[in-house]
Amino acid sequence: MKLLKRIANLGYGSRKQVMAMFREGRIADADGAPLYADDELGVHATHENVRIDGEPLDPPPGLLLMLHKPRGYTCSTKDQGRLVYDLLPPRFRLRDPLLSTVGRLDRETSGLLLLTDDGALLHRIVSPKARIPKVYEATLAQPLRGDEAAIFASGTLMLESETAPLLPAELQPLDARRARLTLHEGRYHQARRMFAAVGNHVEALHRAAIGGLALDDLSEGAWRALDETDRQRLFVGAGER
Repeated sequence: MKLLKRIANLGYGSRKQVMAMFREGRIADADGAPLYADDELGVHATHENVRIDGEPLDPPPGLLLMLHKPRGYTCSTKDQGRLVYDLLPPRFRLRDPLLSTVGRLDRETSGLLLLTDDGALLHRIVSPKARIPKVYEATLAQPLRGDEAAIFASGTLMLESETAPLLPAELQPLDARRARLTLHEGRYHQARRMFAAVGNHVEALHRAAIGGLALDDLSEGAWRALDETDRQRLFVGAGER
């Protein structure tokens, strides 16, 4: 694929706009030598060796990133209000293939959110067969009763309007009104509905980990691209066969 198209597909602009960037000398190699859209250097330049305005190119297709989503942001490209894409470089919305959220966190849930432009990887992560554990920290309106862990672990809990019981889940009390919940499936608003099913209400919900991936020191609103080691950690504890 020609360098012009590769750069346009990363969202830096239309092909016409990227061509203008070439003419203006804004696209160069790592040593600062200008690159041109149709010469041999431009055609064969590796992704890592290209600079735009002196900065390395954004990650190539196959991108997987983690974002520390704050409360108040929606996992959508079209909804009104603040969107998770507002926390990323604007050109990320224009990438081809499209950068999509891997599942969703509702507007009032914070924490670890994955985004990728790799459709096969996205489906692998969200597939019910994967059973990748997801860890949530919940702050509750009422104190824990004491029997929630046994109910959640039973594999018999039914949610309203559902036709199949939930998979067993692990609950670890943190204090009287806070708990850590590990889920192995991803039903709609599952954590909130589980606590509602035992007579409680979630006041705040935070996703702390997916598989072996945790937010660690990633600050709220920040993101980073994941490398191969991170991808392997993602599937730690998964039920894939």
